[in-house]
Amino acid sequence: MLRLARPILSSALALALLAAAVLTVAVPAATQTRLQAWPRRPLTMVVPYAPGGSTDLIARLVAPGLAAALDQPVLIENMSGVGGIAGVSRVAKAAADGYQFVVGNVGTHAQNQFLFAYPPYDAAVEFAVAARLVDQAMLIAVRPDLPVAGLDDFVARLKTNGASMQYASAGFGSPTHLACALLNSTIGVDVRHVPFRGGSPATRELLAGKVDYFCSNVAAIKPHIVANRLKTPAVLSRLRLQVLPDVATAQEQGLKDFEASNWLALFLPAATPEEIVARLNSAVIAALADQDLQTKLRALAAEPAPPDQNTPERLAAFWAAERDKWGRIIRKSNIRLE
Repeated sequence: MLRLARPILSSALALALLAAAVLTVAVPAATQTRLQAWPRRPLTMVVPYAPGGSTDLIARLVAPGLAAALDQPVLIENMSGVGGIAGVSRVAKAAADGYQFVVGNVGTHAQNQFLFAYPPYDAAVEFAVAARLVDQAMLIAVRPDLPVAGLDDFVARLKTNGASMQYASAGFGSPTHLACALLNSTIGVDVRHVPFRGGSPATRELLAGKVDYFCSNVAAIKPHIVANRLKTPAVLSRLRLQVLPDVATAQEQGLKDFEASNWLALFLPAATPEEIVARLNSAVIAALADQDLQTKLRALAAEPAPPDQNTPERLAAFWAAERDKWGRIIRKSNIRLE
């Protein structure tokens, strides 16, 4: 009986081991099959702003590289409205199959959540971040006759005359408003805010000397800086900019860890399979590696995100830190939108 039992036990053990081996191979094989199957048709990149703006221009520059990396057309669809909320909300409710993703930014995915009493979506819950695209640096632009040079002069003037000064923005609750609110809070001053209906009218009033300063995207204000029609005491990016190499950062001039930028990133619905998120991430990294694309983006004062910023760990940490930073200043300043 003992001699008979051993072959039976050995056969059973062999079958168990074979089954385990099959199961071990089957899981990654199924994942790989699904990954290879995506994408099988054209993809839609939703731009939640009107055509012709900086977000739209950057999306259209990046799309061909994404299409080449994914071997499928990437179609741009502009869906503007309510500061980007319309297009972002659409993707939040889209099928989680990877075929629709949105170009989000600091406003749509780090600020809106705290600006609205009843936000239409919860960015941290309803989205998965696939990859950063660019950082659009901001700077402090001051009226041409304001007697300041570097940041020290600017800060000293604010602390002495802030009660009689005023700063412009592209609208109440806009990233330009919040960047200046963060700057003022960091310096420790209270300055009157004058919101306009967009960056262009804010810039016009600054050029006319009717407001004192404006925290603007670099691309929009750079021509006036280069032509000496406006001055800038500091850029608000982490590093100096290739398009304005002689302008020191706020950090270099003493505002430790201060940074304000209008970054862009691709977001998918939260339930999108991880392997699809990873595939889109790889496609972005491949697209941004193109030197010609980098040159075109930098001409718009948009710094392409390096690969080390697009690891899952760095993306998660960056996005969480941005939500925390802007949430704090919005609550502290009691900035609310209906």
